[in-house]
Amino acid sequence: IDRHGLTQLGLNTAQGRTGEFGLAAVPGREREWEALFKQALDYVVAIGGCQIHCLAGKVPPEQRPAAERVFIQNLSQAADLAREKNITLLIEPINPRDRPDYFLNRIEHAADVIAKVGKPNVKMQFDFYHAQIVGGDLITRLEKYFPLVGHLQLASVPARAEPDDGEINYPAVLAAVDRLGYKGFVACE
Repeated sequence: IDRHGLTQLGLNTAQGRTGEFGLAAVPGREREWEALFKQALDYVVAIGGCQIHCLAGKVPPEQRPAAERVFIQNLSQAADLAREKNITLLIEPINPRDRPDYFLNRIEHAADVIAKVGKPNVKMQFDFYHAQIVGGDLITRLEKYFPLVGHLQLASVPARAEPDDGEINYPAVLAAVDRLGYKGFVACE
């Protein structure tokens, strides 16, 4: 990072076992989540980053009510530890086509979780690719939830490739990002 003059904004919490894609919302795995989060916090501080994407994990439908409680509790405790190091936690809604059974799919659900956690250093990773697949109406939803956004990502839909192809009008979307005064990075997947 230093040798090439790069900035590493952050990282993801570890995925857990193969195919789990995180543990932050997985009931019964709270101690494992805590260890994975503390490792991520140590790593992000060591690299000079400022954000940790807290992977929620896969949760079957019958466990979703319990998962909601676990996710809010885990994020609340992690936010307190992260605040001491000036780190922002990110949660990202991920579409169910790419990640079946992932706990967090919708922008609106992420906003609700953030409100319930109630910590200023918990924000949304707003990924236009996922948001388009789950609900569309990108500019209106970005405007509505902009105060909760901590990071933006983009890719084309449906190919998840360069943003100059596919169904999203990125010139209009990025004009809205500018109009809203976003000052952070926009990541390309």
